Amino acid sequence: MSDIEIKLEDGATGGRYVAVVEGHEAEMTFSKAGTSRIIIDHTAVPKELGGKGVGVALVKRAVEDARRNGVKIIPLCPFAKAQINKHTEWQDVLA
Repeated sequence: MSDIEIKLEDGATGGRYVAVVEGHEAEMTFSKAGTSRIIIDHTAVPKELGGKGVGVALVKRAVEDARRNGVKIIPLCPFAKAQINKHTEWQDVLA
């Protein structure tokens, strides 16, 4: 689903990426490790959205933002780590 709208909620110490699809909210949370790294620590996609690419879209948005902002990602979340490992074109943002 390339038409998934994702919002970034960014705070001083961390934040989350949020997508609301078909009335269901999916999120990926992160913590900031200084000014040049983020730690993706959790991804949650409701079962109603499973298999629709919502989780992948959340990770992709984080990768795009990291590139744009010169930030590196530490993927502690197993889902985010697996997606970045699967998409070799995203690995340039790994810390």
